[in-house]
Amino acid sequence: MTRRVKETFAGERDSAPGPSAMVGTLGTPPAPAALAAKVRTLAPSMTRSMQRVAEAVAGDPAGCAALTVTGLAELTGTSEATVVRTARLLGYPGYRDLRLALAGLAAQQQSGRAPAITTDIAADDPIADVVAKLAYDEQQTLADTAAGLDTVQLGAAVTALVAARRTDVYGVGASGLVAQDLTQKLLRIGLMAHAHSDPHLAVTNAVQLRAGDVAIAITHSGSTGDVIEPLRVAFERGATTVAITGRPDGPVTQYADHVLTTSTARESELRPAAMSSRTGQLLVVDCLFVGVAQRTYETAAPALSASYEALAHRHRS
Repeated sequence: MTRRVKETFAGERDSAPGPSAMVGTLGTPPAPAALAAKVRTLAPSMTRSMQRVAEAVAGDPAGCAALTVTGLAELTGTSEATVVRTARLLGYPGYRDLRLALAGLAAQQQSGRAPAITTDIAADDPIADVVAKLAYDEQQTLADTAAGLDTVQLGAAVTALVAARRTDVYGVGASGLVAQDLTQKLLRIGLMAHAHSDPHLAVTNAVQLRAGDVAIAITHSGSTGDVIEPLRVAFERGATTVAITGRPDGPVTQYADHVLTTSTARESELRPAAMSSRTGQLLVVDCLFVGVAQRTYETAAPALSASYEALAHRHRS
């Protein structure tokens, strides 16, 4: 990858991505199961007109699958161009491909394999309902994240971690806890890793990175300055950089060689973003760790055994 900052994010938060910007998001079109995850992930960063299209296809995939591009534009009060742009942003070459995915998603929902989204948790919900709703949301977040995760990018990040001299992971708040989880896992298989939640320490450590090192930024919003800045420094120092984010169009991706996208359950008053984002992030972190452990099995397995034995001995003492 060319080591240069991607040309985006200069005052475009309220404008629609242009066609040239969206071409880069296209690869293999998402499977029907991933379509709903894409809509949930990308809708907050869309323009209002594109959101109307996305909400329509997510809310009634069967009905929208039966509409022409003109029909969907009329239904949502937008234009044909907006419909096409929305389809491309969701990962489809054109509206025809989106219609096929909608038909597939509708079939899954009718078969019961793609249930409707649960309602929000209310302040007066019985605790049994809270458990059921949280369990459903967690399961949906995991399924959406798995469906939307780019395994090529994941494999490349694993390769970089296996070869890294050292790995720095940046995260604040709930994402900082996920950063600690990843570094602890890597340390237990004998790899050098550090988690940084203090922005000043993160930057001063990023300055020491170089080619052959890895820096990982974890930020659901994709716009956390305390996480973006050390990643920028690491990027400019030549380290391989990875962003784990719920916003694949967020500013953090300017400085990421590899982007791993997470999904979240819908936010509510009693389920803030810090809760809903953590589940998807932990899945990605576990995928990274298992991938690394697989490729370093001859050394990772003994290291894990040694750490288990050391902890068991401590508890026996």
